[in-house]
Amino acid sequence: METLYLGIVFLIIIGVLAFGRPLYQAILGGLAATVLLFRIPPVEIARRTSMVITGWSSLSVLLSLYMITFLQRILESRSQIKLAQKDLNGIFHNRRVNLVGACLFIGLLPSAASMILCSEIVKDSTEGYLKPQEQAFAASWFRHIPESSLPTYTSVLLMLNLAGVEISRFLAGMIFPVVTLAVLGYMRCLRKIPSDPGTPKSQSRLKDMISLFGHLWSLLLILTLILVFDFPVVTSVLASIILSVLVYRVGRKELRGMFFSAFEKRMIGNTFLVLVLKEFIAYTGVLELLPEVMKTLPLPAYLVFGLLFFVATMISGTTGAIAMGTPLAFAAIPGGVPLMVYLMCMVHGASQVSPTHVCLAVASDYFHVTLGDLVKKTLPMTLAFCVLMTLYYQVLSAFW
Repeated sequence: METLYLGIVFLIIIGVLAFGRPLYQAILGGLAATVLLFRIPPVEIARRTSMVITGWSSLSVLLSLYMITFLQRILESRSQIKLAQKDLNGIFHNRRVNLVGACLFIGLLPSAASMILCSEIVKDSTEGYLKPQEQAFAASWFRHIPESSLPTYTSVLLMLNLAGVEISRFLAGMIFPVVTLAVLGYMRCLRKIPSDPGTPKSQSRLKDMISLFGHLWSLLLILTLILVFDFPVVTSVLASIILSVLVYRVGRKELRGMFFSAFEKRMIGNTFLVLVLKEFIAYTGVLELLPEVMKTLPLPAYLVFGLLFFVATMISGTTGAIAMGTPLAFAAIPGGVPLMVYLMCMVHGASQVSPTHVCLAVASDYFHVTLGDLVKKTLPMTLAFCVLMTLYYQVLSAFW
């Protein structure tokens, strides 16, 4: 019965979005249905809601979202992103390569707030060529490709640990899925934009590369602090903001304006509601019931676990699905690298259409489209990716 209730909750969210209503209304409808169907007591409602503010894992998402927006305001005031795009045009002289390269680079940042910077670059590169829904898809799809395989993300590290697979072998197995993601994204929208950026070719690529470093040093600093020195995201962004204020000589009056303008009410509000929904679903405990439900399906074991990871990610996000399902999957199937690659691909595919994925809320807000519009653009590519990865698992199992 609990799984039926959960299905009703998600149908309500999807239904509200299908009618073109804002994301916050869909999430509020889902929250109300969760409270009524699962009979969550008022005390627990208050406790779970407050956990988003008091719990660091959720609070850090909101803080990093605000701080990245603040950094974006500083970079905008000095035209650093636009100048970086000019440098990329000089280096590659290809609008499509610039877009993909910038999204993949920003995708190295393990933070939902990086969607803001990625969206800005996509908008500048595709304005007049892609519709807002397509721009939102491009920003979300290409920014998340690194998240599917890089061990800088919690989900990848967690599954590597639980599955006992070597990083080098996993990365080798993920080469084809990563290429597939890039090709699917290209087919969906990238081919609609001209490759010629409309600017003169570079007179000195080396000079443009040095200039690019000068315009993106603030982002490179964040990456270095996170990847090399293992700093938390919030601390890394704060350090970059402080140095940017000093380097660009941002005055008090400018800072005061940025302090208030960086608080994007709709973006932060929607993100807060998504995080609350995740807390409410976690309270219901319905995630633990999914394996028993999936076992009743007349399907091969690997496909049952693939569907389990897909559904669990849709409900609670990547970390919950991996923590719950990985020990079960590797106990039932002698999997190794092929199974981990397959399950990670299913997790990644589901995360691109999950209403509990914060990045999707950020992207849809930035481009002023509904989450439903973004999911409509993404779902066909996600399903195609999952089907191809199911076939890839067969090949990988036969030869690995």
